[in-house]
Amino acid sequence: MQLAKVLGTVVASHKDANLNGTTLLVIQPLAADGAATGRPLVAVDAAGAGVGEHVFFVRGREAAYPFYPVEVPTDAAIIGIVDHWTVG
Repeated sequence: MQLAKVLGTVVASHKDANLNGTTLLVIQPLAADGAATGRPLVAVDAAGAGVGEHVFFVRGREAAYPFYPVEVPTDAAIIGIVDHWTVG
């Protein structure tokens, strides 16, 4: 699991049928101190996150698990919304 901040939404007029009904969000991965790390990416939202929120996300094959039994073609999925975190 990794932390990220939701930067915006993605609108796709044509997409895989298994993505119908899902929300695509642009996220920026974050380090534990809240600094941006890496490049922004698109993730399928399984948690109902909104722009500006901090979220947990997963990458790889596990990203499709929250949508089972539908086979969602995704490499990244938001699986939780972060209320707050502390480092130390």
